[in-house]
Amino acid sequence: MNAKAPEPSEDDISASEEWLYEVRKKIYSRAVTGWFNNWRVIMVLLTQALFYGLPWLQWDGRQAVLLDLSTRKFYFFGMILWPQDVIFLALLLIISAYGLFLFTAIAGRLFCGYACPQTVYTEIFMWIERKVEGDRLARIRLDGADWNARKIGKKTLKHGLWAAVALWTGFTFVGYFTPIIALAGQVISASLGPWQTFWILFYGFATYGNAGFMREQVCKYMCPYARFQSVMIDKDTLVVTYDTERGEPRGKRGKNVDPRSEGKGDCVDCSICVQVCPTGIDIRDGLQYMCIGCGACVDACDQVMDKVGYPRGLIRYSSENAMKNKWTKRQQWAHLFRPRILIYTALLIVMVSLFVGGLATRDPLKMNVMRDRGVLSREIPGGLVENVYQIQLMNTTEKSRKIRVEVKGLEGLAVHERDLYELPASTNILEPLEVTVPVDNAKKGIYKIEITATSQGDQPISASSKTTFIVP
Repeated sequence: MNAKAPEPSEDDISASEEWLYEVRKKIYSRAVTGWFNNWRVIMVLLTQALFYGLPWLQWDGRQAVLLDLSTRKFYFFGMILWPQDVIFLALLLIISAYGLFLFTAIAGRLFCGYACPQTVYTEIFMWIERKVEGDRLARIRLDGADWNARKIGKKTLKHGLWAAVALWTGFTFVGYFTPIIALAGQVISASLGPWQTFWILFYGFATYGNAGFMREQVCKYMCPYARFQSVMIDKDTLVVTYDTERGEPRGKRGKNVDPRSEGKGDCVDCSICVQVCPTGIDIRDGLQYMCIGCGACVDACDQVMDKVGYPRGLIRYSSENAMKNKWTKRQQWAHLFRPRILIYTALLIVMVSLFVGGLATRDPLKMNVMRDRGVLSREIPGGLVENVYQIQLMNTTEKSRKIRVEVKGLEGLAVHERDLYELPASTNILEPLEVTVPVDNAKKGIYKIEITATSQGDQPISASSKTTFIVP
């Protein structure tokens, strides 16, 4: 009989866990200024002005952008999209994906570095953190200090501001699905519904957690885009790159000393590029999937190069081929217009044209005709054969219309009793439609007919549908 294996000790378990899972080290990123940082600030302001401001914009007496799921209507300024227009949503998603492919093939993770919500909200939360707790060293000292009134006050203020931004973000998000002015009134009067309360808190909590605590872990471990970016770039794609040939061997050196005379490169090994990185990587180790391409290390390195009197660009946006072949900027830009980019651009132009053209020529009147399965065909008084249908009419405009329905395809074919329908603005109706033909005019069989709905008044619009008429 085999002896029972000894139970692992707590030390063994802890050692295994440390080996299997890397313990997160908090990143205290340093503030940086420069050309790329200015672009990040501009993108934060633009995207958030759009996100926070758009729900408050009114258009023709209604919220300009409203995704009204309860009525299954999406309002975009003066346009109303119905469930039947889902093709436009699909096309918009395809355009977004192709746009991402195109910009990634040109310049790597531009979206991640400048417009991704995770990056944008992390920037906002880090800005608040710096204003309350100070820059990198001050935050490190504060976290390492014992708890006292000053530390509690700063932490409370920071988390309070984070929570306020997160809740306002959740409120704005729900405002895209519920009229935001009414929603604000409900918040003020504490009369929010359960679902609105849930989504405001849920989205706010997600913002608070992702931007306040998860931060770079979302980019490193959760974002799928980071994993397949390598298949979207090639050797001519512009990415944040460290010029190894120029910078190595790195090391400290004295002032006013030519580094070549000491056998060193231009990198002074100050580690500023690591300190400003929001994901905590060292770009000098080469391109890594954790790099979000924000350019913070480029700004930081340029500032150091200015101080020591070296040319800028030790870390810069460049391509692998440009580095290897020592291309000039002109040669580098010329290789951006390669076949892959031209194909992506052509496809994107075609899809955008289809999207815009489709929206511009979208039918303002839609009609669906379904045969009544309960009554296929019957003879009625007056010597008539009757078929019954269900007709759905959709008015996608903001104007009420009177719709007249006509049928053709068989001699004597006519709409029985009611052929005029009132169709209010932005509504759809489902009504029965009786179609008759004199018994003497048709032999037994199945006939193809066409039903047409036409609006009355100036500038009439129409829609038609083909179906069958059965004579028993």
